[in-house]
Amino acid sequence: MGKMGIRKYLLPAALSVLMLPALLRPAGALDVKREVLPNGLTVIQAERHNLPLVVINLLVKASPLEEPREKAGLAGMTASLLTDGTKTRSASAISNEVDYLGASLVAGTNYDYTTVTLTVLKKNIEKGFSIFSDAVLNPAFPEAELRRQKARKKGELKQDEEEPSFVAEKAFRKAVYGDEAYGRLVAGNPAAIDAITRADVVKFHSDYYVPNNAILTVAGDLTPAELKGLIGRYLSPWREKPVPERPVSMKAEPNKKETILIDRDLTQANMVLGYQGISRSSPDFYAASVMNYIFGGGGFASRLMENIRQKRGLAYDVHSFFTVNVYPGLFEVVVQTKNKSAGEVLGQIKSTMEGMRAGLVEKGELEDAKAYLTGSFPLRLDTTRKIAEFLGAAEFYGLGNDFIGKYPGYINRVTAEEVLDAARKYLHPDNYVLVVVAKQSEARIKAK
Repeated sequence: MGKMGIRKYLLPAALSVLMLPALLRPAGALDVKREVLPNGLTVIQAERHNLPLVVINLLVKASPLEEPREKAGLAGMTASLLTDGTKTRSASAISNEVDYLGASLVAGTNYDYTTVTLTVLKKNIEKGFSIFSDAVLNPAFPEAELRRQKARKKGELKQDEEEPSFVAEKAFRKAVYGDEAYGRLVAGNPAAIDAITRADVVKFHSDYYVPNNAILTVAGDLTPAELKGLIGRYLSPWREKPVPERPVSMKAEPNKKETILIDRDLTQANMVLGYQGISRSSPDFYAASVMNYIFGGGGFASRLMENIRQKRGLAYDVHSFFTVNVYPGLFEVVVQTKNKSAGEVLGQIKSTMEGMRAGLVEKGELEDAKAYLTGSFPLRLDTTRKIAEFLGAAEFYGLGNDFIGKYPGYINRVTAEEVLDAARKYLHPDNYVLVVVAKQSEARIKAK
């Protein structure tokens, strides 16, 4: 059966570090073609005939960055409603047609953009592309479906509040960014969701779902001629138009130190420590990636895991990561530990940061980090869908069509001196936002 649904959260997984076995085909073997159509739509295709499958991924520059604060969640709401009815198809008709094709049609929004993705067998590409294009170009946004989506999203938010990790992350983002787009939930909040009207959704779609504000990536069993024919038959009515400008920055208070204590009757303290990090375009991205692997992103190979779990048995897992966005995202250290161990764990996180800042990493650490990052890279491309999504993200972040082949070189050129410089720039043991969701009478973390 096919699968219909909306992904509630989309992280920039195409740009994160993942583990993998090697691909059957080397990453550099992808034949990628790029073209900008007369209406401004950027089309990128990776032709692969190993499976009778096609993935169509449309990336639209429509996200919380474009929505007013009082209507937080508007971008995600618009995406959610795309498959809930068009001018000629009801929500149930779309669902039934997609299921009949054994296909998948999903839409979702992250902090930088929205994606609409069709996965379909080659033999059903004509019908699948027809439904996909109808959802993108002709959504009806029925009032009844809007009410249903509002109720669903508010219900999910209420349920999420029962998860300590969600509560900690929500408070952390708010502390770092305040009311800026990256400080809010993509889903919005109950009051803002209630404030969204059908007219808001219609206008948001009209303003941002235009070809010159979108990237179409196609991967799989489809020739360029076949793709050109599909675009001509189904996307020809799509017309270019001016798009409202995005904000020019994402403000966060630098060197902010704040401790937020949230009291819950828990046996485990959920802790998030961090601050604003880097953007994807930062020249420090690759050095920061290697540095973070050694510090806390490398699982059992990381210093955080060695100090906190292996040596002291204070936590099952502790890890750090950069969330990279078009504007500077977040750097976070995330850990769960017994309430009474919270203070000791905090001390170990800070001392591990100080150790990273104190001197050059060992040669073995550096080489292991590079080997992992370059060796794991192909996992981002081990399915047709990942290829389509990766190519869209790479285009959006301006990485270039040759990024796949160049990535290993970028990582391998990182020196121990650059890792030390990144540690001193991006690890701050004295200035951070700390959120602790725990039974505070046992955790005994002092607010500073």
